[in-house]
Amino acid sequence: MTQHTFPLDREFIELNILLKLLGIASSGGAAKAMVAAGLVSVDGVVESRKTRKLRGNETVRVGDEEIRVLTA
Repeated sequence: MTQHTFPLDREFIELNILLKLLGIASSGGAAKAMVAAGLVSVDGVVESRKTRKLRGNETVRVGDEEIRVLTA
């Protein structure tokens, strides 16, 4: 499993943008498609909201990738 840490430097980041920024998705549209296909979970629950606002202290999983979103 590949682990990433994303230090949040703003109030929130949208899920699809996070996946794109970390290179897990090749584009914002690809990230939205991943969420729509049920491939993304947040804190162990499959997430269906493509633009879910992550505000810190969440764990996002996509396949064998794990992202910890941390507050600054």
